[in-house]
Amino acid sequence: MLPRVATHSKLAVLASGGPAPGINAVIGATTIRAVLSGVEIIGIQDGFRWLMEGDGSHVIPLTVGDTTRIHFRGGSHIGISRANPTRKEGDLEKVLATLAQLGVGQLITIGGDGTAFTAWRLAEAAKGRLRVVHVPKTIDNDLDLPHDIPTFGFQTARHLGVELVENLKVDARTTSRWYFILAQGRKAGHLALGIGKASGATITLIPEEFPRGATPLRTIVDTLAGSVLRRLAYGRSDGVAVLAEGLIECIAPKDLELLGDLPRDPYGNIHMADVDLAVILRHEVAKRLREFNVAVTIMTKAIGYELRCADPNPFDLEYCRDLGYCAARYIIEGGSHVMVSMQNGNFVPVPFHEVIDFRTGMSRVRMVDLESDRYKIARVYMIRLRDSDFDDPIALARLAETIGRTPQQFISEFGHLAEREPATIRLSIAPPKAQKS
Repeated sequence: MLPRVATHSKLAVLASGGPAPGINAVIGATTIRAVLSGVEIIGIQDGFRWLMEGDGSHVIPLTVGDTTRIHFRGGSHIGISRANPTRKEGDLEKVLATLAQLGVGQLITIGGDGTAFTAWRLAEAAKGRLRVVHVPKTIDNDLDLPHDIPTFGFQTARHLGVELVENLKVDARTTSRWYFILAQGRKAGHLALGIGKASGATITLIPEEFPRGATPLRTIVDTLAGSVLRRLAYGRSDGVAVLAEGLIECIAPKDLELLGDLPRDPYGNIHMADVDLAVILRHEVAKRLREFNVAVTIMTKAIGYELRCADPNPFDLEYCRDLGYCAARYIIEGGSHVMVSMQNGNFVPVPFHEVIDFRTGMSRVRMVDLESDRYKIARVYMIRLRDSDFDDPIALARLAETIGRTPQQFISEFGHLAEREPATIRLSIAPPKAQKS
């Protein structure tokens, strides 16, 4: 058992990583719970940035008067940064030493997968001198919680993302153009799928659908071009495609190399985070369609920064206040080494060792389940080339006419998409059981 920290030690809270709607609700609820328990609470400004430098001056006292209404606002009352003390030797020890100088024996971290790993490392390195509890935050919704439990900020981000896509759908229809909308989601496609499905986007592509690092660029390009052609075949020249930014990780490196001068890191590797995938796909899809003398106007839009500091919606307001309260209560009562969650309306502490992937230095990633009814329903409503289009002579003839080719030539160009399209999408909807007489 770890040595108990003195009950009179200060409680500190910090936010790390990227912003998400609801951070202030966590801070406010944490502050109220600490003050009611007679525990002094401080806010560490700008994440781990200053602690890593041994600078303990960037802190503010948190009081009920200062924080009681901040839960309505987006952003972070105490700032945020991506500074990570696990990347450089000695930084973790500086953080612990600086916290000790401040009289902090309890730390609540608010962050995503990298921050969860840092929280675990701090708790382990402290050897009982510091209790650590983590509140999971990311609009990507990809932390390893049960599938029905969202990460905070996701619901607000999806809601606002749907509003943006709805406006762009009207613009697309009015001006007879397409929009390729890139949605945040480095690894998983939860946000893109949530936005695309709720807004009724023409098609949504997520990384879970494609083999990671082994997908020909042609496959993704033809999937989008096929959606454009199927739409044209039925009299519509407009559409909206929602694309998860994690798709870039699926494309085979040799295909990326063919795209020319892409941003690279100091070691010469392609810096995926700086690749403008929507622009690349706009260019490649337009080029592919020009092979058939099909002209289409494609605009691009990236959404993510507009969502991160938005005022939280009522779901995240309530959810984040619950998370903040439970994090403060748990750590004040002696708990440590956990990520907090609310499951079925109840607080459930999730031990770090259950969510940390020790090979990657991150918490495990929750991917979209392609076998779930949620995904299958979304797939059914998308307008994209399906195996049935190639099996139906009338549909095939209509598609072939769109590009001025014979049906067999259309199959030669786009038939490879049917090979990876599920033949049927069966929903797990069981009939009601017969009543016993």
